Amino acid sequence: MEKYAIAAIPGDGIGNEVVPAAMRILDVVAEIHGGIQWEWTSFPWSCQYYLQHDMMMPSEGIDILRSFDQIFLGAVGMPNLVPDHISLWGLLIRIRRELEQSINLRPARLLKGLRSPLLHPADFDLVVIRENSEGEYTEIGGRMKKGEDEIVVQNAVFTRKATERAMRYAFEQAKKRRNQVTSATKSNGISHSMPFWDEVFREVSTDYPQVTTSSQHIDALTAFLITRPHDLDVIVASNLFGDILTDVGAAIMGSIGIAPAANLNVDRKYPSMFEPVHGSAPDIAGQGIANPLGQIWTGKLMLDFLGYEEMGTLLLEAIEFTLQSGIKTPDLHGKATTEEVTTAIIEYLQKTR
Repeated sequence: MEKYAIAAIPGDGIGNEVVPAAMRILDVVAEIHGGIQWEWTSFPWSCQYYLQHDMMMPSEGIDILRSFDQIFLGAVGMPNLVPDHISLWGLLIRIRRELEQSINLRPARLLKGLRSPLLHPADFDLVVIRENSEGEYTEIGGRMKKGEDEIVVQNAVFTRKATERAMRYAFEQAKKRRNQVTSATKSNGISHSMPFWDEVFREVSTDYPQVTTSSQHIDALTAFLITRPHDLDVIVASNLFGDILTDVGAAIMGSIGIAPAANLNVDRKYPSMFEPVHGSAPDIAGQGIANPLGQIWTGKLMLDFLGYEEMGTLLLEAIEFTLQSGIKTPDLHGKATTEEVTTAIIEYLQKTR
């Protein structure tokens, strides 16, 4: 029996509804497998925690998380209570940086039973590999002067080590898929970081002669993601570009509420963190209608990362069967509750025993 200590952080808003739902489903998956056991420990770190303690997580929070095998996160942010730059940098981004979760992996595919808003979506199945530790998301910069003379400087930082690491991970993923990698760039407008990005991409690609490559400017690539997503396989992008592309990927699937993400410590020195792309959705929190599929699909990514790809595939089959059965939450134009979707997936999984 392989036992995994998982730190569950439901966070804010609907995270407190979808995380427990996904935990129940993952427990069923473990029972079916017969050789996995999850040992869950939940932490209340959130905006409510911040209001009580003036911090999003305790000062020793990172040390606490280091003792776990993986982290299962719900949603972070309640801007009506805590400014986003405080909540995100105090919890989500702090975990990503201090636990060296340098790769962000986000798939997008046309799920069976789900209608894409695209008129002709074809059968797209792609994954974005996002550099997760630096790039445009740094704290380097500042503000000077006041009034009409105010100056704001925000620096983007790209290192060869992190850039090459993300690109090699993308190429390795492509070898398992359709042997195609597309690089997101903007070297015609950003004169230092993006030409550097292009150079590293060309250098890395020489080690993967079997993989077809292309380099696309981010504005054109965003359009391609809408007009012909079925032509894309693996996309590698910087922190900001990857963030934008994956929200578009979620939208063309049918709802940001179903998109999963994995923040990976590829060396497995520290735990990785698995979270849905969606936010805390305070407008529907507590109503029992939150879509749990993003959190559940995130569980599939955790299974895959731990080497249980067959169980991950089974979980995705259960998601698609539920969608095909018409059991959908309101964001997918259905009438089902969070509980009804969760129950339907559990029932499908139990029938496979």
